[in-house]
Amino acid sequence: MDDTASDPLLSQMRRNSRFTEATGLIIDEVSSTSVTGHAQLGEEHHTPWGVVHGGVYASMVETAGSVGASYAVADRQQIAVGVHNATDFLRPTSAAQVRVTARALFQGRTQQLWEVIITDVDSGKDLARGQLRTQNIPAPQDSGQ
Repeated sequence: MDDTASDPLLSQMRRNSRFTEATGLIIDEVSSTSVTGHAQLGEEHHTPWGVVHGGVYASMVETAGSVGASYAVADRQQIAVGVHNATDFLRPTSAAQVRVTARALFQGRTQQLWEVIITDVDSGKDLARGQLRTQNIPAPQDSGQ
């Protein structure tokens, strides 16, 4: 369901930076307590040894967790920024369609903790999982530039 037309905040949360575009992550759904997305991983994500670079997974953990955490505090004119990212790389792959699932484990006044799992769609096996701790901070003011 595409509700971005009625919710400009969702539209903003789904907009990728150039960096996020390089990971291939597409955000599908966002709520205050969960985020889902997907990506097609392949050769452009490889290490010199021909497997997907762990930094791609860590970046997906950071992106999915911070998008959900920011959505959760947007009504307070805040965003959430990562302060600690612990990503475990469970299985190597050279290519995969992946599902990214994030859920809030803790949401406090100043910090949040999110779990993110990256799963190979075809095999159903987890490739990576991480926890992202975020700090809730005031949203930057639009400078009109």
